[in-house]
Amino acid sequence: MTSARQPRTARLYFAAALALAASLLVAHLARADAGPASAGTARLAALAGDVTAADGHRYDARDDTGRTMDAAQIEQAQDGRYLAVYHTLLADGRFHAAVATSTDLRHWQRRQRSPTTAAAATSSPMRRTPATTSPCGRTRTPPRCSRAAPGTPSTRRAPCRAAPRAPPASPRCAARPSSSPGTDRQLRATLTGFRHWHAEPDRRLDRAVRSRGNGGNIGDRAPVELGGQRVVLIEGQGRRGDFGTWSTYAYDPPSGRADRLDIRTHGGSRAFANPSATLLTDPRGEPALLMSLFVPAEGSAPGESGQLLYWRELGK
Repeated sequence: MTSARQPRTARLYFAAALALAASLLVAHLARADAGPASAGTARLAALAGDVTAADGHRYDARDDTGRTMDAAQIEQAQDGRYLAVYHTLLADGRFHAAVATSTDLRHWQRRQRSPTTAAAATSSPMRRTPATTSPCGRTRTPPRCSRAAPGTPSTRRAPCRAAPRAPPASPRCAARPSSSPGTDRQLRATLTGFRHWHAEPDRRLDRAVRSRGNGGNIGDRAPVELGGQRVVLIEGQGRRGDFGTWSTYAYDPPSGRADRLDIRTHGGSRAFANPSATLLTDPRGEPALLMSLFVPAEGSAPGESGQLLYWRELGK
């Protein structure tokens, strides 16, 4: 009987040792993953993580006509003014794109003429209506990797120009196709000679966001360079159809890892979508990082739903 117990006891000890080793490995991986993916993502988290510490902010940003500035993307003109491209859901049930200007990042004057590229630069933060226009106002329609939707395009690497004879480079396009109806995923595409598109799914970026527990849409993305390192802001939805589960992530291309930005607002809003970031000179004349996020009503604190703009000076 003693000899019969020994193998059983050995198996029990072996199983216990395996369980302990597994728990130690998980703890080690958790500790390794606790740090930022890169110096760039760490810097972004430090600058963008706390709205209450920002050098300036505005919740529920609207233009001077009262229209909401949903999914606003902001740049600075050479004369120092700030330019915003955004859209608003009006009573006709359609999203209308517009441009506004500002001198202080808080008060915006809508300009009557909308840009030809405005509709392509934004997507609906309330209803995921796919964009059908080109990322360049006069180039051909971007490719589709799904019959469900072409997604939301954005361009990089080269400027958009109207049918140039000899383009200096071929721009790359990041769009958001649907892997299944109503579920958005990432796409990369290259335009050659402003005539031919080559598209493929960006599975690496998808995996990075999905590994953070996002089973819903993976949507808007926007690059920013901090300290010589490129970081991509991207949104991920925890549960499909639940707008209160949108989060914003800082994706590090070299490591292929996405870190969730734990954004703190004055009231404690918990959902953030349609991220973009811009390096500019703030109203005080200091270099700053401007963040633009949409706060869905489902995940917002009182008075904080709508477009959130805030900026932090880089010297802090």
